[in-house]
Amino acid sequence: MRSLCIARAFAAGLAASCSLSAQAFCGFYIGKADTTLFNEASQVIVARDGERTVISMQNDYRGDLKEFALVVPVPTVLRKGQVNIGDKRIFERLDAYSAPRLAEYFDENPCDRRRYESRDMMRGAPAAAAPAQEQSAMRKSLGVTIEASYSVGEYDIVILSAKESDGLETWLTQNGYRLPRGASRALAPYIRQNMKFFVAKVNLQEQAASGFSTLRPLQFAFESEKFMLPLRLGMINARGPQDLIIYMLTRNGRVETTNYRTVKLPANMDLPPYIKGDFGGFYKAMFKTQAEKDGNRAVYTEYFWDMSWCDPCAANPLSQDELRQAGVFWLDRWGNNGTPGALPRPLAPMPAGASQAMLTRLHVRYTPDTFPEDLAFQETRDRANFQARYVLRHPWKGSVNECPEAQTYLQQVNRRQENEARQLASLTGWNLSSIRDRMDLRSANDRSGGREGGREGNEGWWPWKQN
Repeated sequence: MRSLCIARAFAAGLAASCSLSAQAFCGFYIGKADTTLFNEASQVIVARDGERTVISMQNDYRGDLKEFALVVPVPTVLRKGQVNIGDKRIFERLDAYSAPRLAEYFDENPCDRRRYESRDMMRGAPAAAAPAQEQSAMRKSLGVTIEASYSVGEYDIVILSAKESDGLETWLTQNGYRLPRGASRALAPYIRQNMKFFVAKVNLQEQAASGFSTLRPLQFAFESEKFMLPLRLGMINARGPQDLIIYMLTRNGRVETTNYRTVKLPANMDLPPYIKGDFGGFYKAMFKTQAEKDGNRAVYTEYFWDMSWCDPCAANPLSQDELRQAGVFWLDRWGNNGTPGALPRPLAPMPAGASQAMLTRLHVRYTPDTFPEDLAFQETRDRANFQARYVLRHPWKGSVNECPEAQTYLQQVNRRQENEARQLASLTGWNLSSIRDRMDLRSANDRSGGREGGREGNEGWWPWKQN
């Protein structure tokens, strides 16, 4: 019996006289928090322009391939030319490029008067931010229609429509798909919306011949006014909260949900330097705390940026070839940005800030109770860059007696470190006293002479062509 594995990509189941902020210009990126932090995380790439959508799903199925089957609601019947085999490396590239990141800075020597005066002049500068006849009769009695049937790569695919969920559940069961309990109830909303069902299983011979040890991503291209992801169906076999990472690629602006709150994560905050040794642990605790504060009912923005550049870069931006593989169908090989009627021109390096694709990274932690509806989206006009970025600032190691400016500087550092401790405790729920002990704040206060702060070229496979 083949099990029904609804891919988790659809949810199975970042004012003193001596301003320290001015020193942000001499820092560098040192770490990132990628999807491997979250055991139950899945990923999906959505490229959307107008009413045309390309969705790429990374299958993370583990087990006997004979038991694999994927069921995804889709808004229209997908023909063979609308389905493609993707490349897992594109998910890895997008994850690395957009992952929450850690940046590191080192304070300058306050006794170096030339730098001190230069920094003082920059005060307030911003931080760097069965038989055929029997089967036919059976399908008819159950209200199920096979709209299309074909193979793509190692997948055998059927597109189904159904009149009622019990009939669809019965048909799938009778055809060897083992369904989790509650499948009929979960399928019903999609049938009421007149959606179709993309059902894929593994062709074992083709899988063996492919030379790949794991299942490759599936991509769908279709046209629909609906800009959504079917989250609910996967919850019927989910165990506990699930994490979903969505890479939204659009032409113009940031993407947000229309039926849930979209929230930017706390970001661009100074944290104690000891976090460098366990940035992943910090980020998991921070995200868990934030999600629980919001009752696991919000969608979080972790990254939004013009894909022609980054600062700081956790990984290089995707090339045009990689963007095409991710589904960005509006790229034109002659560099006319896919604009209908535009004259072709040779490709040339794009100026900073000019891009053919914007990337929004969204992170959802959900349960059946907290997300009662599928995710609906809209592309906004917002183009303000954002990243879940956290900053470590290492103090100068000198003595208070080295120069008159040193005492003022070290008193500022004490206040800054107390603020770092409080911010870390607030973000993670960790014990404030324990954080202070890890930071050794008493020694820092002693060194400053005070007790400041207290102790608290790939061609597109998509079926349509640009005019």
